[in-house]
Amino acid sequence: MRMSQLFGQTLREAPAEAEIASHRLLLRAGYIRQLAAGIFTYLPLARRSLTKIENIMREEMNAIGGQEVTMPVVHPAEIWQETERWYQIGSEMGRFKDKNNRDMVLAMTHEEVVADLVRKEIQSYRQLPRLIYHIQTKWRDDPRPRAGLIRVREFTMKDSYSLDADWEGLDLQYRRHYQAYFNIFHRCGLPVIAVRSDVGMMGGKLAHEYMYLTPVGEDTLLLCDSCGYAANRQIARFHKPPALAEDPLPVEPVATPECKTIEELANFLGVPKSRTAKAVFMIASIPQGRETSQRFLFAVVRGDMEVNETKLANAVKASELRPATEAEIRAVGAEPGYASPVGLKGALIVVDDAIPVSPNLVAGANQEGYHLRNVNYGRDYQADIIADIAAAQEGDACPQCSSALRTVRGVEVGNIFKLGTRYSDAMGCTYLDKDGQQKPVIMGSYGIGSGRLLACVAEEHHDERGLIWPITVAPYHVHLVALAGKGSTATQEAAENLYRELTSADIEVLYDDRDESPGVKFNDADLIGLPIRLTVSERALKQKGVEFKRRDQAEKRIVPRREVTAFVQGEIERLRAEIAARVVEVAFDESSP
Repeated sequence: MRMSQLFGQTLREAPAEAEIASHRLLLRAGYIRQLAAGIFTYLPLARRSLTKIENIMREEMNAIGGQEVTMPVVHPAEIWQETERWYQIGSEMGRFKDKNNRDMVLAMTHEEVVADLVRKEIQSYRQLPRLIYHIQTKWRDDPRPRAGLIRVREFTMKDSYSLDADWEGLDLQYRRHYQAYFNIFHRCGLPVIAVRSDVGMMGGKLAHEYMYLTPVGEDTLLLCDSCGYAANRQIARFHKPPALAEDPLPVEPVATPECKTIEELANFLGVPKSRTAKAVFMIASIPQGRETSQRFLFAVVRGDMEVNETKLANAVKASELRPATEAEIRAVGAEPGYASPVGLKGALIVVDDAIPVSPNLVAGANQEGYHLRNVNYGRDYQADIIADIAAAQEGDACPQCSSALRTVRGVEVGNIFKLGTRYSDAMGCTYLDKDGQQKPVIMGSYGIGSGRLLACVAEEHHDERGLIWPITVAPYHVHLVALAGKGSTATQEAAENLYRELTSADIEVLYDDRDESPGVKFNDADLIGLPIRLTVSERALKQKGVEFKRRDQAEKRIVPRREVTAFVQGEIERLRAEIAARVVEVAFDESSP
């Protein structure tokens, strides 16, 4: 490809709204352009890289028995109503009516479509196991798109779906995906870790997320360097220090003026925060069949802990949570800043599992300016639900070995789910087993976003001058720069000849044949970030060669002209070998979540 004909151009400056390095560089280097919030056009350079990423995905899926299909972007609402996700998912789902006034859905995922296929195509155990996958556009109306391709509304996903007759088959396909996903990321030059995660709207029995560790990530992960425990903070457990055993003491009201926070309360009374009870008030949307009820949640954790909203939502099976207003808090008989579950009616009370074994806590008195000493669970109040609803923090004890946990930030670049029979049961996906009995098909779902993966590779591989693509995902192998001064036809002819020679050898070349200064051409080459740069100039030709430089190295050298093609082929193979060396077996995460 000649740069004089390339659609798109480099930019000297990135738009002000570009927050992170990958967003700025992909814009400046002419890879992407933004149409609207969270909606992007992929220009030719990005499209070539995405095609390479998607072909890596295809190779790894085919290697574990996958068969590629293409499923629709637009779905009839009926299949989403069958699984009841139509009623459970909020405004993120793209809903519209067709011209016949039928409710339709823009695909945000494809479990329902797969289940519909399964009930039509699978009748016997002889047709199982199967693995199908596709690479398709999705729509999720995220209210806060940000960071370029990291968090968008329209995106492309590689989704695969495993279909099995038994749980052992699901375990096998899940583990195969576990390794195949590491292979995909490592072949793209992206270091990742796998962590246990929340199943979220997908449902099911087990999930892992593949995380690229970076300060720009929105997810917080808890890691143990001693035993390898790793989990998203949404579900991470930790060893909670037990409270000292004490006999319950009588409840004692105490004046606590202007003590509306745990910090203020503990300081005023001279007690550790672990001797207090923290109240959090939420309104939960809880699906009940095709209806959704609103419940007032009164959640209680020890004062030295924080409520984990994902754990809380899972404990009450809520689709959404929002903070309660002061009016809603007072409507159940509680007082903001001085609230307690003691004596409350009409609230769904959820307490952390550390509360029942923490005696004589200081809790609110539901009266402004007062708290109660020596509140004890069981004697003074009861909960509707006892569950682990506390958020793990930096320095908390690992749930497996009690070593200190550390927190890191990460971007989720892939996920795998054991769906089990969640969708089979809802949509009647059954098969006849060897004994002629109807059994539900057992499913798994596995996804990678190709655009987000592209952005993470760019985030990982860049410097102050621009992108530095791994050879496996670079849009072209070689950036050929012709430095032909005015009237220098020999240099131009030499560059043209080399361009034809390289392309004839199946080397992918981006040829800068523009009438621009050397500084502009070199700056654009660094910005675009192809792995190899070849420069044809009068100076190099006088030495009977061509200047060679790898984008990830400072060194330049003159390669004899007659050896250039073979030398470049060898360098491409060396770069590929460097990537291939990263593709290794990864031990399956056997830890509990």
